[in-house]
Amino acid sequence: MRRPIRAPVSISSTLALLFLLPSLATSVSFDCNHIRTGNKKFDLSPLKGPHSVKTLDKSQPPAEREVTWTVDVCKPLRKTKGVPKNEECENGTRVCGIEVTRNPQEEKEEVTRVIPVAGNYGAGGSGRNLDPKFTRLKSQGESIEGLRMELHGGKYAGKEQKAVINFRCDEDRSGNENLDNDDDKEEKFRRSMFNSTEEPEVEGPQEVNKEGNSLNWVGYELVDDTKILSLEWHTKYACEDYEQDEDENSSEKGSWGFFTWFIIIVFLGTAAYLVFGSWLNYNRYGARGWDLLPHGDTIRDIPYLIKDWWRAVMDTISGTPSRGGYSAV
Repeated sequence: MRRPIRAPVSISSTLALLFLLPSLATSVSFDCNHIRTGNKKFDLSPLKGPHSVKTLDKSQPPAEREVTWTVDVCKPLRKTKGVPKNEECENGTRVCGIEVTRNPQEEKEEVTRVIPVAGNYGAGGSGRNLDPKFTRLKSQGESIEGLRMELHGGKYAGKEQKAVINFRCDEDRSGNENLDNDDDKEEKFRRSMFNSTEEPEVEGPQEVNKEGNSLNWVGYELVDDTKILSLEWHTKYACEDYEQDEDENSSEKGSWGFFTWFIIIVFLGTAAYLVFGSWLNYNRYGARGWDLLPHGDTIRDIPYLIKDWWRAVMDTISGTPSRGGYSAV
């Protein structure tokens, strides 16, 4: 039985695949240290790590619905030890919303919704990618400098999800202000909303303890069959001409990697061996010149050894056998 002959892969197909690889990598993720849009570059690495903003909705009393929106612009959110799997977003999530419904009268609460807004999800999830998109705020008609980031990939209750984060230039803020939520202030905010007899000015969810936050919740609305979470982030790192101080970069620029340390250790070890060996040969045998070096004969033979090895390689490649021993007379 003859085997089927496979069609050869054309060079044009291979080149096309190679050109597609960078775009495929970008659709999966991005480097928050080097975000470039137009002719401007932004570094959001100082904002790495999980950042949260909370909203509270008491439009259906006596129940209260609190949603914690958490985002990490540099890498996927990590799982929290001890938290049930169904109360956290799946692996690969960058933006997640967790809703807790409570009844103050009954002192009961439960997680009612876990919303994966954006991330990279494999076969076990929605199968969608982050597909990040960046634009300058000024190019969108905004009067203030900044960066607009759009993140995709999430799907919840049959609706595609998207996160739109507007990083607005604020030279007086790092973007990490008021990250440690004050439990007392949050509790006072809940009680003031629950005990108020006046009609709220705005129906629906409101941000908890908004004053002083650099990261603010704007809305979570359905637009063209897609649920869009809108956030605003006030930070100096969104300013187009901002350059980080040396102190801010010292931790990254001053740290050496594994291979750097490996090369330094090998160099110092070799230098110590040569110095100690030379000293030993001088004091024990009165050696001079090349004889000072330990294994000096081997070191002098290195060029010839390399030459012989290269000749053997070339003979092997060319198919010319190297005859050893005696030649026939």
